[in-house]
Amino acid sequence: MELVLEDGTVYSGKHFGYETSISGEVVFNTGMVGYPETLTDPSYKGQILVFTYPLIGNYGVPDDSRIDNLLNHFESEKIHVQGVVITSLTRDYSHWNAIRSLEKWMIEHKIPGIEGVDTRAVTKKLRSTGTQLGKLVIKGRDVPFYDPDKENLVAQVSITEPEEYGNFNKRVVLVDTGCKKNIIRSFLSRKVSVLRVPWDYDFSREEFDGLMLSNGPGDPTMVPETIENVRAQLSKDKPVFGICLGHQILSLAAGAQSYKLKFGHRSQNQPCVQVGTKRCYITSQNHGYAIDDQTLPDDWKPWFFNANDGSNEGIRHSSKPIRSVQFHPEAMPGPVDTSFLFDEFVNML
Repeated sequence: MELVLEDGTVYSGKHFGYETSISGEVVFNTGMVGYPETLTDPSYKGQILVFTYPLIGNYGVPDDSRIDNLLNHFESEKIHVQGVVITSLTRDYSHWNAIRSLEKWMIEHKIPGIEGVDTRAVTKKLRSTGTQLGKLVIKGRDVPFYDPDKENLVAQVSITEPEEYGNFNKRVVLVDTGCKKNIIRSFLSRKVSVLRVPWDYDFSREEFDGLMLSNGPGDPTMVPETIENVRAQLSKDKPVFGICLGHQILSLAAGAQSYKLKFGHRSQNQPCVQVGTKRCYITSQNHGYAIDDQTLPDDWKPWFFNANDGSNEGIRHSSKPIRSVQFHPEAMPGPVDTSFLFDEFVNML
């Protein structure tokens, strides 16, 4: 099998997982652990994921028989990446909670992979040239390049009918644009009910105490319906909190502009500094777009910035309880340094 980039670069390796050729956007993740959570993150829809950590699969894959009731180690019901690129696959896994290997799990979900690739070299390539389209090709089964940014990926990963979780006094509407399940878990653990609604759902007719905008895949400008629904909410005084794609959607609704990063932020070690302080938080991230905070209207202020490249990592309204972050305070995988942001939002309800 070969990993072929759109600029003609070819990396050879050995096939594992489901036997098929696929294409998508090639991105890299520098995290050392958490591949079950990472692969089930809907934000990776349409992407071929390169793991820079050389050893993948050593602790297998846990039981997902309780996949529908949130009580598991997965962030959605299935693997969302197009394919996986690694240096070394561990087939003889060891963990008390594992019931199958990474390869068997990928075969079940029809996800191909390639091992034996110098993933550090691929990463250095993408860091210098920028993210590229690519494909995993089995000999004799070539496929055309596929650009996921040209599609509304959110519509492919969002639920289609509202779902209710919990029965508490406080209630948030969660707009599902590719929601990770730990966002829901984070509210339930704080005794807040969640009404999860589809990406294009008109939530203005619902009764709720706050609005939550979830993470998700792709270009934020591809969901104008969501942006308009959020823009209508901004004239009101109810608390609003956005994460990742939700941060971008909130920013676009406020009047700012987005742009594509050269190679994105995908890892569990991204340093983010709170504006006006010297406090730096280590965060979990997964996104390819960012907000140009120079285009924010006067009543909006930058909240966090990335210590590596200076890109915006959060905004907040100057007077209303409306804010968002580009990183993932719910983690899974990654550090929980910023989980206090859920506490702050719940206290606003």
